[in-house]
Amino acid sequence: MTNLNDVIDLRSDTVTRPTAAMRDAMFAAPLGDDVFGDDPSVNALQARIAELLGKEAALFMPSGTQSNLCALMSHCQRGDEYIAGQLAHCYRWEAGGGAVLGSIQPQPVAHQPDGTLALAEIESCIKPDDPHMARTRLLCIENTFGGAVMPRPWLREATALARRHGLGTHLDGARLFNAAVALADANADGRGRDAYAHAREIAEAFDSVSVCFSKGLGAPVGSCLVGSGELIGRARRVRKMAGGGMRQAGLLAAGALHALEHHVERLRDDHANARRLAAGLEGLPGVSFAAPHTNILFVELAPELVRARTAARWGGAHESLVDHLRARGVLCTGLYKLRFVTHLDVDAAQVDRAIDEIRRALGS
Repeated sequence: MTNLNDVIDLRSDTVTRPTAAMRDAMFAAPLGDDVFGDDPSVNALQARIAELLGKEAALFMPSGTQSNLCALMSHCQRGDEYIAGQLAHCYRWEAGGGAVLGSIQPQPVAHQPDGTLALAEIESCIKPDDPHMARTRLLCIENTFGGAVMPRPWLREATALARRHGLGTHLDGARLFNAAVALADANADGRGRDAYAHAREIAEAFDSVSVCFSKGLGAPVGSCLVGSGELIGRARRVRKMAGGGMRQAGLLAAGALHALEHHVERLRDDHANARRLAAGLEGLPGVSFAAPHTNILFVELAPELVRARTAARWGGAHESLVDHLRARGVLCTGLYKLRFVTHLDVDAAQVDRAIDEIRRALGS
């Protein structure tokens, strides 16, 4: 596995490299100083994503983690609380930033099998106005969640519930456009395959939305937080505190803007390749999975299969299937539950090669 071009990297859609056209756009980007607010490429990106999602303003960030943190700290004060899913990125996978840096208490809620949160459980977690308790101020929802598209009726009901109780709403839409493309392809009400319209409809229900450009859209760096002008003004101050004020950031913003304009529709290829991967693994003994909604496939391995193959085929007790596949040029993550993520640097032929290696490793 010495040649990078021979590696099929299915660990995440964050591993993509800029296309030649994106590099050209970045190289040609007009630059200023974004901390002073005069980088034209950053300003163009912020204006474009705000317009697309129907919000007043946007703020460019180095990462989705920082974008979510700025959202939490712009909606909530010290001693406030946000509600999120037990496995939500802003609760579980961002180093507790809201609590550590914002003194904001998280209130996790168990996910239902489809990734949603039970409305009754959300409501039961909203605290009364009592000095013994943190003040519940915000509901955070993730879409897609683990690659699954959250149902639009549920999104409307959950955000309406939050509004009835005076809560703000934040969408971690790191893969918002994956959800939008999937909805566009399933849609039959006249809007057809317009992914941008579906993204805007999802965003309309939320006070703030975080969108990542460095996952499925394939930019090297960057996310945007969108919302009202007032909220984005507060977020700008938080971003400065968090070290996210960048100078000639237009180099990065130009890549993100190119991705936004040219890489949304091609997400369909990633979704098709995830379905292709699933079809290729169908019927393997000891292997189970749900059909992927978008570009992420989770594959469950029966424990007895893992134990048997570890002893007989994968080189001993200290080598996992992930290690075994890595040695053969296929990268993924997990142990008993493997995650495969398709993206613009993986084509159908590489998916077929990955299928062959996985089937061979599992003895089929």
